Order: sequence, then C-alpha cells, then structure tokens
Amino acid sequence: MFESLFLYPSRLFSKGEFVFASGWSVWLLLLLCAGIAAGIAFVVLKRHGANLKGARWIVIAALQTFVLCLLLFLLWRPGLRVTALKPQQNVVAVVIDDSSSMKLPNEGSKQSATRIDTAKSLLNEGLLQKLRNRFQVRVYRAGANLERIQGLDAVSGGQSTTHLGTAMKQMMEESASLPIGAVVLLSDGSDNAGGMEADSLNEIRRRRIPIHTVGFGAERLTRDVEVIDLDTPQRALSDSRIGAAVSFRNYGYKGQKAKLMLSLDGKIVSSREVTLGDEGVPQTETLLFNAGLAGARSVEARIVKLADEENSNNNAQLRLVNVESLKPRILYIEGEPKWDFKFIRRALDGDRNVQLTTMLRTTQNKIYRQGVENAKELEQGFPDKEEELFKFSGLMIGGVEASYFTPKQQTMIKDFADRRGGGVMFVAGRGALNDGGYAASSIAEIIPVTLSDRKGTFHRDPATAELTQAGRDSLIVRIEEDAAKNVERWKTLPFMANYQETGTAKAGATVLIDALPTSKGRFPLLVTERYGRGRTAVFASSGTWRWQMSQDAKDMSHELFWQQLLRWLVSETPAQIAASPSKQVLLDEGNLEFRADIRDKAYHPVSAATVEARVLGPGGAASMIPLTPDATQPGIFTAKWDAPKAGSYVVEVLAKNGKEEMGRDVFTFVRQDGVAENFHAEQNKQLLEGLSRQTNGNYYTPATASTLPEDIAYSEAGVTTRETKDLWNMPAFFLALFGAKGAEWLLRRRWGAV
Repeated sequence: MFESLFLYPSRLFSKGEFVFASGWSVWLLLLLCAGIAAGIAFVVLKRHGANLKGARWIVIAALQTFVLCLLLFLLWRPGLRVTALKPQQNVVAVVIDDSSSMKLPNEGSKQSATRIDTAKSLLNEGLLQKLRNRFQVRVYRAGANLERIQGLDAVSGGQSTTHLGTAMKQMMEESASLPIGAVVLLSDGSDNAGGMEADSLNEIRRRRIPIHTVGFGAERLTRDVEVIDLDTPQRALSDSRIGAAVSFRNYGYKGQKAKLMLSLDGKIVSSREVTLGDEGVPQTETLLFNAGLAGARSVEARIVKLADEENSNNNAQLRLVNVESLKPRILYIEGEPKWDFKFIRRALDGDRNVQLTTMLRTTQNKIYRQGVENAKELEQGFPDKEEELFKFSGLMIGGVEASYFTPKQQTMIKDFADRRGGGVMFVAGRGALNDGGYAASSIAEIIPVTLSDRKGTFHRDPATAELTQAGRDSLIVRIEEDAAKNVERWKTLPFMANYQETGTAKAGATVLIDALPTSKGRFPLLVTERYGRGRTAVFASSGTWRWQMSQDAKDMSHELFWQQLLRWLVSETPAQIAASPSKQVLLDEGNLEFRADIRDKAYHPVSAATVEARVLGPGGAASMIPLTPDATQPGIFTAKWDAPKAGSYVVEVLAKNGKEEMGRDVFTFVRQDGVAENFHAEQNKQLLEGLSRQTNGNYYTPATASTLPEDIAYSEAGVTTRETKDLWNMPAFFLALFGAKGAEWLLRRRWGAV
C-alpha cells in the first residue's frame, strides 16, 4: 500500500536525503507560496465574503492555496537522494544456517517442510536469481564456522552447532578484500554461543555492512515438552541422599500427564508422574536419590516422549555429581548431659558420611570425649588454635554458656564459618542462646536470629514442629520424598519435650520450621543462614528424642532428620584446596575455565603457590595446565583451557608451597556435541531482529523476502554511487491535488459560493 502511493518502500525514505532537482532557490518557492496565499485570500474575501460566513472563506482560500503551492512544489522537482550499490560491482554474501535445528518443521507442524528445505526453496524459486541479476553473489553455510559453498546441495542441516557470532566475524574478515555490500542471513536464530558478541557487532558497524535476516521456524512450537534445567549439587558425600531440581516447560500439553524419570549412571533411581502446567511457563519438580559410591556420577533427568511431540531431543538434561568418599568431622560440644545428646549420637552411628566428635561437660571442670582420633585430641578442652579447630568441617554448640569460650575462641568460632567455610549450629539448652549470654558476645554476629538479653527463654513445655513455606521446599527437612506427604508427616510427629525462644530471624536468614508450644505462641525452631564462606543454623529444641521414643522402633524420622541436617552442615565445607570448572557440562564447545582456591592450614589465602592441573581426557589424552594467581582475589588461581573433543574429563589440581605439597583436589566435566541444537528450538526472532536493527539491515519472513533484492540495492557499504529518485510523479501528490479541488467544489456548492 505504501509503495502504491509513494512509489518507493518506506525504508528508502528513512535512508535517503530529500532534495530539489531543479536547482531553484527554496526561498523563492516560499516567497511565491506566501504571495499566492495573500492573493487568493484577497480575491476569495472580495468575491465571496458576503456568502461565506465566519471562517468559511478561510477554508476555501486554504484549499485553493494548497493546490497552487503544491503545483509550484512539483515544479521544483522534489527528489530523494540515496546511496546505491553499483550493479555487478558488489558482492552480496548469502549465509545459510546449516545447523541441525534447521531440520525441524518450519511452521511448527509435523507435516510442514523443514526449515532448511524452506530456505533452499526460497532461494531456488527466484530470490537467488534476483540477487544475481544485480550483484555478484557468494553463498556460504554457517555452523561452528563459516564455509563457502558452490551450490545449495551442500546445505543439509548437518552441522551440530550454530555460532552466528563466529560466522559473522569471519565474514567481516573476508570483507577486507571483497566489496561486500550486504549480508543475507537465513536462519532460525538458534545460537549455541548465546548470540552475537559485542566485538563482532562493533566490527560490523565499523564496516557499515548491513545484515538482512530471514527468519525460519515458528516463534513457539505447538506441541513440545522441554527440560530446560537440571540443578544438582556439584559435590556430594558418598551414600548421601540428595535432590535434583528438574525445570521444564510445555507447549500444547497443558493439563496432561507426563512421566519424569531420573537416572544415575544410566540406571533409573527415581520417577514421578507430573501434571503439565500452563504453556510456556517453567515448572520445577524435585526428585530425591541416593548418590551411591564415590566417583564421577552422571545424573540425567528425562521426560518420556509424548504423543505427536515435535522435538523429543530436548526432553533430557545431563549433569555430573562428584561423589566423594570423605568423612567430614563435626565437633559437638554440649554443656550438660541430656537425652538429645545421646539420640543425636545414635542417629550418626550408622551414617558412613559424617563422623561426630563430642565433648560433653559432665561437671564444671570435667569433659567426656567421644569420637576423638587419639588420646591427645581435645585433651585440653575446646581448641584454642585455629589449626586444631579448622580440622573439623562442622561445629555444634549446645547448652554451653558464651563465657565458657575465651575471647580468642569466640573469634575462632566466627572465623570457622567466615574464613574456614565450615558450618556452625547452635542447639537449645539451659545455657544456650539468650540464657547463655550469647547476645552480649561476639559470637552473636553469626547466629541467624536476633537475640535479646532476656533470660528464662528455655522452656520444658511440649511443642510441636510445623514446616514453614521455605521448609516445604527445602531438602534439609525432607523426611518423605513427596513434598506434600512430607508436610503431612511433620504434622504427625510427636511433640518435642522442650523449646527455646529464639527471637526473630535476621535479614537473609531462612526459617524452615516453627515451634508451636502447647501453651501459646509460635517461635522459629530451625533457622539457617549463609555467613562468609560457610553457613550457620539454630535449632531451638533439645527434645527431639521423643520423635524416636514415642514412635514405632522401625520409624526412622528422627535419624533421617539429624543425618540430613548434619550433612547439610558439612557438605559444602571446602578443603584447603578447592577446585572447580566454570561448567561441568559443555555443549558443543570446549572453552572453560579452571578455578582453584588455595588456603593454608589456618585457611588464609595463599597467593605464593605453584598450582597446576593435570587433565585426563577421552582416549587417555593427558595435558598439564599451569594456573596463575588472580590479581584481584587473593588465593584464587585460574586457567583457561579448551577441551578438544567430546567425552569425559578428569582434572586433578595440585598445589605446592615450594617443594612441599599443600594438597590436591579432583573434579570432572564432560563435553557433549550435537546436543545444544535440540534446545530452544523455536525461532529466536529477537536475536535476528536485533542483529538487523543494529547493522541497519531488515528482518524478513519467507513470505516478505521478495523485496529483499530491491532493499539491498541501497547500502553504504561496498562500491556505491549517489542517485536521485524523482518524487514529483508520486500518486500521493495527484490524489492530494484532486482531493483538495474536489473538497473545495463540494464546500462551495454547500455554502452557496459557486
């Protein structure tokens, strides 16, 4: 419609410069128009002033003035000066996305032609020839790199990856020796590298080469289920119970049932039937499983293919979990003998993951030790040296007054969480929390609740436990695998024998369980918080022994709760050498970064160390990679590396101080090729439109791409010439003339001024 009125597409007007081809002065045109307006106003007022009341004569005069001034305007020969590519002296690069996602149906229908077939048909059915009539044309295919091809038969959608940024960067390198006037990119916008890099875009802008994009594929698949994320711990203790949070979305299956399965090293360890929610809205389900024996374990979450699903290759995600055979130690100091002390020890007796070392104050000056490594350990009481305390991964303090610890020991307890990265938990008791004077101590800083100076907060009254909303979602308190059943199970647990008023949770802390005394009120029972590199918690009861004694002997709720809580306390406590990759699963690329945090025995950062990574890859290929210190983060060493091929990799990071070995750590990662193309398979129109907009190109669909050769002709890249397009013969001008004269005649007849 626009072109039928104005002869040229709107894009040409936005790029062109308005000029008068006659060469006559614009001021002369304006003066003539002003004179015409004054003369017509005089004549109309004199001849028809008596018949045209009010402002009617002004309307008639304005219409007559418009007609004459428009004719004058056309005599000045208006035109549009544009920069155009010289015919057959410029190269147009046609780049076809040859990745596997282009083999999906073009319009999201099972019966549709594939995207790659639609792109080839578009080119073969005239578009490519129209381009060749005007320009020299070179055809390329894009996958992981850019490759020139001689014919469209070389394009089949066989590339496993799409790196549009890399392809466009290589195209800019070719433009240094070629007069490239424009790039035509036919793609679905699926890019495994996450889009165009800033430096690539800047280089394209600098060369002023427009990129015109043609988008293929539906912007939303009509029938598809996609697993979009799988969240598992990177590390776990052997034989521990951990959770996998599976996020997925669906299109076209709202309200239908689907089977979600979790596999460990190829063996199904958990499954659940889920009801699919609103279309396009992510939903998350958490499945629990046993981590098993030590080693690198692969965890896969998969939704079984549904009927008529367009793309079932995106129904699964893979992650790695490094299961470790460590047995971290927890130091538990208790101020007086009590039932819970005995039952907590009993709950940990059968746990192969955690070792509990206890200090029980039996009299004011006597400590009973259990679980020590030798007769000398803790012989002098609570450690007064960092190296001795920091051998432990977790610390529990129950019923011991704050004054029991020296100022130095109180500082060490804070540093245990902050610098060591350990877990510190405070358990209720007559000498704990408020009643133990902790509010006035330096330790109060790491306690996740705000304490007061008020005494008498420990009550030997029964109280029941109730999960908060955060507790319903937390795996720490999951004693039943199903979340809904877990909530109900907590409601049926026997009441606790006592509770302690804790105060309000601090900002950033999370209340997982509330205590509901039978007398009155509601108080936080289990509160957790991140502190520095570690974590802290408060458990405001020492009466959970009733969960064991008041239930069937086969009921494991008490044991399971304390085992999970204490594993949480130590599971993320780092060793002196803590190493990790930037990604554990690499999709269609090998670039990653190794990172190592190096600490001495007191867990101070060490920057003067020699750190290297020994990489063992597929087929026994080995590499030695030196890590260099990060100038901005003391104790942090990094190295960038490229995994050359698909497969599993094992990395051992070794740190030395001179010739003395400080320690080592092991992690694994895997590279998978041909996988990323299966995800986010809908057309990424936002990326394609953004690429065109930022390079002064245009976005097209296959249906609108017929105007592409004409649009490409007007570009400032390549070998160009300046040409002027006449505007005087636009139909819009003649319609305006006839419209103004017709309106004048009708108004004059109506107003009796003919």
